[in-house]
Parts: sequence; structure tokens; C-alpha cells
Amino acid sequence: MFNKILIANRGEIACRVIETAHKLGIRCVAVYSEADANSRHVTMADEAFLIGPAPSKDSYLKYETIIEVAKKSGAQAIHPGYGFLSENAIFAKACKDNDIVFIGPPIGAIEAMGSKSAAKEIMEKANVPLVPGYHGDEQDEAFLKAEADKIGYPMLLKAAYGGGGKGMRIVESADQFSDALASAKREAINGFGNDKMLLERYLTKPRHVEIQVFCDQDGNGIYLAERDCSIQRRHQKVIEEAPAPGLPDEIRKAMGEAAVRAAQAIDYEGAGTVEFLYDEDGSFYFMEMNTRLQVEHPVTEMITGQDLVQWQLQIASGQPLPMSQEDVTVDGHSFEVRIYAEDPDNDFLPATGHLHYLRQPEENRHVRVDTGVRQNDEVSTFYDPMIAKLIVWDENRDRALQRMLRALDDYRIAGVTTNLSFLSSLLEHPSFAKVDLDTNFIEKHYDDLFKSSHQQNEQALVLAALQLLLSNAKANEQHAAVSNDPHSPWHAFAGWRINEPQQFSVRLTDDKDVTHKITAEQTAEGFDVIVDGQKVKAHGTLENDQLVASIDGHRVRVTVADYDDTITVFNKQFVSTFKRQTPTDYLNQELEGSGGLTAPMNGTLVDVLVKKGDVVKAGQNLIIMEAMKMEYTIKAPKDGVVNEVFFAAGDLVEDGAELVAVDFED
Repeated sequence: MFNKILIANRGEIACRVIETAHKLGIRCVAVYSEADANSRHVTMADEAFLIGPAPSKDSYLKYETIIEVAKKSGAQAIHPGYGFLSENAIFAKACKDNDIVFIGPPIGAIEAMGSKSAAKEIMEKANVPLVPGYHGDEQDEAFLKAEADKIGYPMLLKAAYGGGGKGMRIVESADQFSDALASAKREAINGFGNDKMLLERYLTKPRHVEIQVFCDQDGNGIYLAERDCSIQRRHQKVIEEAPAPGLPDEIRKAMGEAAVRAAQAIDYEGAGTVEFLYDEDGSFYFMEMNTRLQVEHPVTEMITGQDLVQWQLQIASGQPLPMSQEDVTVDGHSFEVRIYAEDPDNDFLPATGHLHYLRQPEENRHVRVDTGVRQNDEVSTFYDPMIAKLIVWDENRDRALQRMLRALDDYRIAGVTTNLSFLSSLLEHPSFAKVDLDTNFIEKHYDDLFKSSHQQNEQALVLAALQLLLSNAKANEQHAAVSNDPHSPWHAFAGWRINEPQQFSVRLTDDKDVTHKITAEQTAEGFDVIVDGQKVKAHGTLENDQLVASIDGHRVRVTVADYDDTITVFNKQFVSTFKRQTPTDYLNQELEGSGGLTAPMNGTLVDVLVKKGDVVKAGQNLIIMEAMKMEYTIKAPKDGVVNEVFFAAGDLVEDGAELVAVDFED
């Protein structure tokens, strides 16, 4: 076994590897960019080295620098985690050339599966079922279009060297093909440096079921059950569970054996995942093989009782598989959700910001949190916006589902927009409980899911006001206690008035930029709170961030975060954030310009498709921008004439920056 390894990654996966390595007595070397100097994985490691500026291409993707750090530190092996260099054959070869063990598969296996088209040819020879499609080398647009017409629509365009949903487009009809191909190729070049595409028949109601495989250096292979990863957005997984519910035993066995055949066909070693599409008729098709540890590996660990990172380290050091196929057992059910800094209400656009407030559910044998961040960390534009993975286990699916919902209620994040409420809406949907799953689940139930996420928590404004009242009262009490006259009426309440009821007034702006006027008068029982003209009676107690309140006789317990003139109220899955306005704020508010189109996030402009004076039509593409490795298109909402273009291709822009001004027709 190794005594020192380097982790060529960051965030929660770096922390995850360090935890197991330390458990085995292995010292860990971390690498970090300038943006990650104070990150959690750096503080957990035994030593850490700065490898470059924040952009990945200048730090985490600079394999020559990472190799030099490994040699300098005396690390015997490198664990690549997932993403970044984890499936980079050049990096694996560089490790071998420098007598450093790459904790992953052989170079040939990475190369074989790195091309989706080549992988399908290998799988076909190994008798692994394939989705009908085209995965050859001919890439002429006219030829690809002809092949797409043969396959039929809807069909799927996929980057041959891609992953994570990048470089992928669903093409509904022939007239969409050219635009979809151009966009997918651009994204593939930016994300993977290769724009080769493959085509597949698009199954209309498939489930995404994947098999965890392991092979040792002697050619032995086993599978460790399966995971269902059907709930996705942008072709990226949102919820994973193991085992796959409702999967017949004969399909489970056939799929597992096919996955092992796939791995052995490329002389695999270590951890890998073979992904299948499982159709309604019981057929399944090879989709791709990921030659690394998967983000969702914890659900497999929870139901098998095995540490997959420990398995990786053992196999990479030359040890045999820890068990045979007959020894693999499955106990209970596990769910994992990916908690992202993103805005589900705005097409899941990535969000950035400061984690002013962070409270995780208590970890125990049922609840696990894999994270790379702490309170006061920054979520930047440079890396994937995943904040954490929340994993739960229980004896069966129903109990595990209830445990996950409770854990989500206990997860509190303020300072950045997250998908926490949306995750609760997904898990509470009746179709999810009934295992009516497929990869189009979110699109199919869009109205239900977003109706619940849009529900306004009517109590939130009153609760925010009550928190202000109680915290002000507590501050006045503390001030009075250290003053020369503790009994002075001036300490009694912030709104004390001679011969008038004590009154407090504030304006709070919600996340939809609507400003609400709130007035409160102190009474013998508590407060009369008037919000937008509606009066309620409220009283309560505040202890740290826990508010116990009674509103017109309805008693609730909520968590409230108060920071930087911002108040966030957490009431189960409802998260309501308000900004306190000063008189200057609301006296100086200006009306927004009617013709400005702004950046929906921090990012880089890939292409500017219009110039001053151009006539544009509703729905026309105006600007293409990229952020967090994903491409977004800004379209004209209606007909008009371009009045001004403020940026050019290649420019970095901030969230909210006006990109183009258009004089729209009435």
C-alpha cells in the first residue's frame, strides 16, 4: 500500500479521498489554485501546493505542474478524482513515464472509452447491446444530416469525447439539425477540445441505470449492484438511488454481467461505471463507460457497506479484488441528491456568491454529507457549482425517501441561490414515489414541480419582520445593561415615541425585486404587524438563529439567517430572502430600462451575433455566452432594432451587465 498520494482535484471529491486515505494511514498532498487557497481540501491535507491561477486550464488541468509537485512531494501515486484529468490518457501516461502510479485504469482503457464512437464498436464486439445510431468517423454536416434522417426524429447528438451533458443536443425535427449541430460542436470544442459527434436514436421514456464495476490487475471483475440516475436536468444527474427500484432480478443480473464484459473487453483495472438506457419494454442499451469513480458512488457504498475509494487504493497498489461476485450483498436503499448553486426558476443557470450562512443536517449512520465547502466560502464562476452531495440510507425505499426529505429540511444555505427547494419538490412528487421514472421526468412534470417551487410563503415577511423586532429588542437590552441608566425608556425599543405606541417600520425587498412596507406596533401580547396593508398579531422568541413564532395563533419554528442587511427565512423547503432597504435605497430607486438584455450570470461571451442597426425578430439568437463549462443563448424576446452592442466575443461579463440594447416594437 502507498504511504503518500497526491489528489489531483479539488472540492468534495478531494476531501472524500483524503478521508479514506487518512483512515488507511496514507499521507495526502493537495494541489490548489489561487482561488482555492483557503479551501477545505487544502486544510484537510497533510501538505498542499499552489499550482496556478483560478482558471482550470491554468491550474487543475496543467498536468505537467501536477506531476512535478508529485515528484517534489514524494507522492507515490496520484488519485485524479473525477472531472479535470481523471479520464485524460496523456496525464495517465505522464504518471507512468515518471514512475508514479495513476489510481485509475490503464492508458489503453481510457483511450478506448474516451471516444464514445470507438467505445460502441468495442461494445458491439463484446456482445453488449447498443442503441441504434451512427458512431463513425465521417463528420461532414450533410452526411451527418442524412444519417440523422435515417435514424429518425427525435434523435440525440452527442460529443464523441464528451460527458456531463456537455456537447449534447436533442434534435426534435430535421429543420433543427444544423443549429443543434453547430451549438453542440462549439460546446464540445470548448469543453473537450474535440468536436467529433455521434448520433443515436432518442428513446422517449428511458431510465438511466448504471452498473458499478471493479477489476483487479489479474483480470478479475465484479459488479457492485446498480444505480438509477434517471432524474436529470441538462442531461446531468440530480437524484441518484441504489438499488434501481422496480428492476427485475433477471434484468439486474443481465445488466451486471454485460457491464463486466464491457470492462474486461478493454482490460480494465480499478473503478468504473457502465451506463445503460433501460427502456419500457425491458430492453437495455450501452450508453457509455466512465473510466473513473462516479459522483454518485456513495449510494453504492451505503447499500453494500464497502468503501470504494479504499478499493481503488488497494487495486492500484496491486492487491486483488476484496471479494468475489458471490460475496456481494445489498442491504436497504440509498438516495443521493446534488446540492447546487443554481437557479431552477431561471433554467437552472449556475449561481455565484458568498456562503454567508451554512448549516448541514447532522450526520449519522443514516445521513451523510460529502462537501468541499464551509460557511463563508465563495462559489465562483471558475468551477462546477456543486456545493455538496447529501446521501441517506434506510431499510427500504419509502423510509429512505422520508429520511431524505427531513435531511433536506435541515439543510440551510444563504447567500447564494440553490436548488434545495426544487429537490424537495422532486422527491415529494407522487410519480417519484410510485417509481414512474424516466430521463424526461422534470420536463414531463414541469408545471407541478415549478408550481410548488414558486409558492409564496405568506408568513415569510411577517417572520422576517418579527426576527428584526426581536433582535433589535435583544440588542437594546444588551446596550441598556452596560449603560449608565439601564432603565431609560430610550433602551426599551427602537421605535419608542412619546405618548404613542412603540412603532417599527422597515421596507424589505424580496428575490423578485418587489418591495414590501412593514409596520409593527408593540402590544401587551407582542406586536401588530402590518404587511402591505394586512394586519396580523405576532409574538415569539429568538435564540441565536432559531425563531419560534405565533402568527394569528399559528405556531411555527423556523431558522433565520441575518447578514449584510439580508434576512433569509428557512421554513422547511421554503427559502425566502429579503433585503433591508434604507430610506436612501427606496428614495433613489430608478426604473429599469425597457430595452436592455442583460447577462444572466458571470461568464464569457462566445459569440455576438448582431451589430448596431440590425433588425431582429422574436426568438432570434443575439448573444452566446459560456459559464461553468455550459453554453447559453440570449434571444430577442420580440421584434426590434439593435440600438447598441456593449461587448464583443471573448469579453468577460458580470451577472446583470447590459449586453445589448434593443428598441423593441410596441
